[in-house]
Formats: sequence, structure tokens, C-alpha cells
Amino acid sequence: MSFLDPVFNPVFQPLLRTIGVFWTIAIIAVVYSLYATFVYKYLTNQSRLKEIKDRQKDLQKDLRSISKDKPDEMMKIHKELMSLNKDYMFQASFKPRVMIATMIPALIIFTWMAGALAYEPIHAGEMYSVVGTFAPGVSGNALIVADEGTTVLGNASVPIVAGEDGGLARWNLNSTTLGTHHLTVSVNGQNQTKEVLVTDTFGYSDAIELYSKSDIKSISIEYDKLHPLHESVHPFGWYPGWLAIYVILSLILSISLRKFLNVY
Repeated sequence: MSFLDPVFNPVFQPLLRTIGVFWTIAIIAVVYSLYATFVYKYLTNQSRLKEIKDRQKDLQKDLRSISKDKPDEMMKIHKELMSLNKDYMFQASFKPRVMIATMIPALIIFTWMAGALAYEPIHAGEMYSVVGTFAPGVSGNALIVADEGTTVLGNASVPIVAGEDGGLARWNLNSTTLGTHHLTVSVNGQNQTKEVLVTDTFGYSDAIELYSKSDIKSISIEYDKLHPLHESVHPFGWYPGWLAIYVILSLILSISLRKFLNVY
């Protein structure tokens, strides 16, 4: 779950339920791309950027027309192109007001999507797995205790399996009521608690909880990855997550909007 849920969930949870994950991501990409395009248009020196672009085109033409046996002239053009590229990057992206106006909203959006769209949510009645890892040398049995509404499928006390970096124990559980449930893992008289969110919408608790100064190193929930595309649409066997889809859509939209609005 994200601390931004109270702000974004009332807006995007209805969209996620009605039009699905992919189209919700597409809407977010459209809105942010429009916003970022207008920020660049009105917070940058467009006339200077146009000059740089035009000069770059002229230099590229000159570069293609110069014979390869004139390395000094080619080097001179390359140096000017590098200087122009540096100037363009500063004018377009590295000005503090542009960076602040574009990066802060982007970070806010990414934070919310990472907390809502990276994994499949756990729904009531679904089985899910919880894994505990333990410090090297810890052996015996580990016990998991769940709160009301959650059932441990199988034995609650299971043997710790030794590994290279410590021990491991796994449990399967089923939660029948919505909301945040608390799971407590115990070993050698030490206890650690992990939250798990059961929901009828989208969202989840943190996948892993780490503990210091304890025989219990971590407790993690084995979520399934969320795939925004329909099962039948996976190009070349690729199953992109929310970040890849958002980046691809944003790039396409930003390039199209800049050309349409003459933003340099």
C-alpha cells in the first residue's frame, strides 16, 4: 500500500474496476504527457531550442556532404554538434524549474503505481504463500499464527529448511475477510509480524518485511506479478508490467504531442 492511496484511489480505483489496468495506465500516460509537454512549451526558451534544432539539421547535412578524407572538418562539425546537444539538454531538461515541475509529479505517479499495479491483489478466499527466512544456524520448526479471518492451510508449525544464506520456511494461507490481516512468525521465542492486505479492488501490502537483530530475517508474501495486457496479447512472449507499458506509451505520446504542438 502507498501513502498516496487516499489521494489517488478515489480517482483511479473506479477506473481500474471498470476499464481495466491497461487503459487506466494509458489515461495516466496521456494526462502526464499533456502536462509535461505544456511545461516544456511554456517554461523553456522555445525560440532558442528551435535555433539549436535548425543548426543541428544544417550540421548533419554538412556532415553527410563532407568527404571522408577531410577528418579535420568532420571533427569540427562533431564538436559543434556535441556543444549544441549539451546546450539543448540544459535548455530543455536541466533547468531547475523544468526539473521540479516535471520530476516531482512523475515521482508521485510512479510511487502510487508501484504500490497499486506491480502485483496481483489477494482476494478473499484465494490461497497465497508466505515465506520466512532465518539467520544462519537457526533450525527446528517455525510457527505462523494468523488473526481472525485467516486460515493456515496445512501445518502452522513447519521445519526450517537450511540454505546457503540461512533457513527458509513456507506456509499457504487463505483469508476469507477483506482488510488488513496480521501474520506472526515465531522461532526460538522470537516473534515478528507481517501485514497482508486482502481486497476486492487493487492494492497490496509490501511484498517483504525485513527485521534486524532477530533470528527472523524477513517475512515475504509471494505475489503473482500483475500483467496489464490481456492474456492473448503478449508480443514475442514478453509480459510487460506497468512500468514498461507506461514508459512506452509516454514516449509515443510525448513525441506525437511535441510534433503536433511544435514543441522543441
